[in-house]
Amino acid sequence: MAKVQQDAPWSQRWLNHIERLGNKLPHPVSLFIIFCALLVVLSAWMNAASASAQNPSSGEWLYSRSLLSREGLLWMLHSAVGNFVNFAPVGSVIVAIMGIAVAEHSGLLGYVLSGIARRAPPRALSAVIVFTGVLSSIGFDSGYVVLIPLAALIFRAAGRSPLAGIAAAFAGVSGGYSANLVLGPVDAILAGISTEALRLIDDQAEVLVSANYYFIVASTLMITVVGAWVNEKIVEPRLPKPDTVEHLPAADSDDRERRALRVVAVFSAAYIAALIAMVALPSGLLRNPDPEGMAALPLLRGIVVFIALYAALAGIIFGYSSGRFQERNDWIRAMEKGMGTLAGYLVLMFFAAQFVNYFSWSGIGAIAAINGAQWLASLELSSTSLLLTFVLCSALINLLIGSASAKWALMAPIFLPMLAMLGVAPEAVQMAYRIGDSSSNIITPLMPYFGVVVAFMQSHDREAGMGSLLALMLPYSLCFLLSWSMLLSLWLFAGLPLGPG
Repeated sequence: MAKVQQDAPWSQRWLNHIERLGNKLPHPVSLFIIFCALLVVLSAWMNAASASAQNPSSGEWLYSRSLLSREGLLWMLHSAVGNFVNFAPVGSVIVAIMGIAVAEHSGLLGYVLSGIARRAPPRALSAVIVFTGVLSSIGFDSGYVVLIPLAALIFRAAGRSPLAGIAAAFAGVSGGYSANLVLGPVDAILAGISTEALRLIDDQAEVLVSANYYFIVASTLMITVVGAWVNEKIVEPRLPKPDTVEHLPAADSDDRERRALRVVAVFSAAYIAALIAMVALPSGLLRNPDPEGMAALPLLRGIVVFIALYAALAGIIFGYSSGRFQERNDWIRAMEKGMGTLAGYLVLMFFAAQFVNYFSWSGIGAIAAINGAQWLASLELSSTSLLLTFVLCSALINLLIGSASAKWALMAPIFLPMLAMLGVAPEAVQMAYRIGDSSSNIITPLMPYFGVVVAFMQSHDREAGMGSLLALMLPYSLCFLLSWSMLLSLWLFAGLPLGPG
């Protein structure tokens, strides 16, 4: 806990206040239980008040149903398991993590990240560290436990402040969490929740995992440029340089790992070529049979499986070729370790699934969306203004609720249908949420790795604390929020698609 100094800048005092307020909130699981209980009571009250709304597209009248009625109580009991098992974010994330865990525990992800960071030219050091941090989000813990401490050592070896290296890496890993060159688990999680939320008003609605892919690729470049500029021009000039220059320890690698990486590179090229062939060939397995549809639609619908399969195979090849994997079942143990990290997520998703389905069955979600959309329509705001307001709203909520999936599971059933009825594309709403969430990730003490980053800082500066990290990361957060919002506005103004399909 950072101490509040009387002469501290107003920004630090404000962030300390946010920190204390956020620490008083219950665990995300407890929040969902509380919200489920409130929904049950609210459904009974709305049913007694004969709350209703007319669907503007079909003209059908929708009426609320009480979860406290005999029918509602039986439904909650009988559907609890089904709500969880059929909840879209659950299955796709389990499959993705099974594959990526193999790549992570084989040492492949850590080896690639370390190699990129160590080979950075001095003038491009900040940009390379931020860029590597953005890419590391595909590997869960890799960015936090490998790149951030490594970046401190690289900066110190270059005669620069190790705290600046930590800040640049943290900005890329956490602030750039919603940017990347490849699709990952976060895309599957958010798309699944979005799909469930949209089905409150449209049973056939679907948000593809790749719905934001074009934009997150462009965002990777933007985050890299902005993050490097903030590090060079704002953050690092305020930090003292180290008294002594410590040379970077030799890379922990050998010829076997380098050969293993070359084998993985050959496999990667063959894997990508095979996918392209299955889409491009007229009779390809993954080619859309509908000539008027998007050719790669079958590939995009199964993208999570293809990502998991690639990560698992690449990890197996690297692990056994490098000697990291010794026994026949090591790759299976890697999957098991990865699944072990999902325990907290699965508990959270069980209650999130109940919350979303309570919204749907009671009719509260659809009625709130219709009435809310009518109110927003009366304000006559443009779609861009609505999205930018939502970006800011997401950023502020992120200061109080740390989990990205937990926040989206709370917000999506309300905002997605509401804005969809006003003609705002669900993919754009989802991307607006991601911008607000990622931009403020690096200044919320509720982020799970916030304390870990503070510990890394203290290994180089014993007086560093949570307030130090908050003050250090605030410029990144504000610049990311502003530049990312501008990029989204320009992107939509130009009529560019956010992703395929």
